[in-house]
Amino acid sequence: QVQLVESGGGLVQAGGSLRLSCAASGRTLSSYAMGWFRQAPGKEREFVAAISWSGITTHYADSVKGRFTISRDNAKNTVYLQMNSLKPEDTADYYCASSSSAVATISSAFHYWGQGTQVTVSS
Repeated sequence: QVQLVESGGGLVQAGGSLRLSCAASGRTLSSYAMGWFRQAPGKEREFVAAISWSGITTHYADSVKGRFTISRDNAKNTVYLQMNSLKPEDTADYYCASSSSAVATISSAFHYWGQGTQVTVSS
């Protein structure tokens, strides 16, 4: 079983940056594809970014392409989401998740989830 803990959320002004981290324990992350999802108040959870176990393949939601970057450090058992040029519409709870697939972008393919970290972007 994998335990995932997100950190790095907070309040930032529009145009600012944040870096989210997702630390894993229980099992090594190097065997899993990883993803970031977000859920805004009153909305469904949506895909943000995903990365293959090797880190070679990445996918992004159209809404964050060019602004967010997902990366991983398997030696540290940690996945990151660098968020630049933040917009008020990026405000949400952000979750990381692990998948046994090579890479995945749909939530049903992810089996372990963190508790989330809140990101608030003020205008």
